[in-house]
Amino acid sequence: MAGQSEPKHGHLSLLRVRAAVLLTASVAVLSVVTGIVNIGATTVAGPLAKYVPMAAARTAGFTGTMTGFLMLASAYGLRRGYRSAWYSTVVLLPVTAIQGLVQSSVLSLPLVILSGLAMPAVLLNRRYFGRHVDLTLTQMASLAAIVGVHIYGTVGTYALREEFGGVNTPLDAFYFTLVTASTVGYGDITATTQFGRLFSMSVLVIGVASFGVALGTLLGPLIEARLATALGNMSDKQLELLDDHYIVVGYGDLTEPILESLGERAAVVITRDPDRAKRLSDRGFEVITGDPSDEEPLQRVHIERATALIAATNDDAQDALSILTARELNPELRIVAAATDRENVRKLRRAGADVVLSPSVLGGRLLVESAFGNDDPERVIGQLLNIDD
Repeated sequence: MAGQSEPKHGHLSLLRVRAAVLLTASVAVLSVVTGIVNIGATTVAGPLAKYVPMAAARTAGFTGTMTGFLMLASAYGLRRGYRSAWYSTVVLLPVTAIQGLVQSSVLSLPLVILSGLAMPAVLLNRRYFGRHVDLTLTQMASLAAIVGVHIYGTVGTYALREEFGGVNTPLDAFYFTLVTASTVGYGDITATTQFGRLFSMSVLVIGVASFGVALGTLLGPLIEARLATALGNMSDKQLELLDDHYIVVGYGDLTEPILESLGERAAVVITRDPDRAKRLSDRGFEVITGDPSDEEPLQRVHIERATALIAATNDDAQDALSILTARELNPELRIVAAATDRENVRKLRRAGADVVLSPSVLGGRLLVESAFGNDDPERVIGQLLNIDD
């Protein structure tokens, strides 16, 4: 019974998590739709109509739309299991409920109810959202630059409001900074003095540069990961995480049995064939495309941090070159090889392999021993490993 209850419990947990994500996404969509409908509303209806000013209802309309888009991002983050998405969802759900009440229309009532239902579903499943967002120092600096530009522009514009026509409040200053830094430039707020124009130019240049750098650093890794996946390659970020892993060089008849035998252990394949790389990647194996006898692919998979290297293709000469390169890059690395031709066992050992097996010899000996009635393959393998070449 215990064996049956664990899968059932796991299935129920999965359903609960999916329900939390689905409710969050539903609130997001409803918030966007309700906000769009209420932006142009000319009347206030509902149970709180007499307490809500028309201006507040219309303001809640367009802010509700913005909140809905933020909720969509949070729902996507929840689907990926991010803890930061859980926090943002917990903050945004009460906001959507309040905006629904302030909009005070018949259409906003379902938004309030759905937000109330989603909140406990998200709170009760907190432990299932534990994945952390790993931002590099460059990405954090890019985000800080964007925030800094807007602070600089807003504070500076408001402090120099006498140099501009149409800047009376901090909101006016922020609006001018936003449209200037984003190069929209509506022209409704303009500098009236030379000093004001110089300041506007500085906001424009710094803003464009910050946006450009941020797009490159934030979206670049995502595009790179997509391209790498499409081509069957690991991304640079995935490669950086490799540690105590196994490197399988080349592709041969034994490659996939080797990967399956490694099981959950971290392993990466280096192969020159893009089609095979793509097929292995589609099956969930880590792989990069490159010549395993070159230094560059071995350095990319961090051979200095690897536990062992396995060379088992159908080309003993290619395996020998790969072993020579690997031994040069990491003299302490354990290297295991399979010799297609038994005559090449000594050559592969001289190339730097610690252990060399001949699958044909091993298979033949095991078959003969089984025919003799010996069902202890481990003893036969031990004898083969101790053969004096």
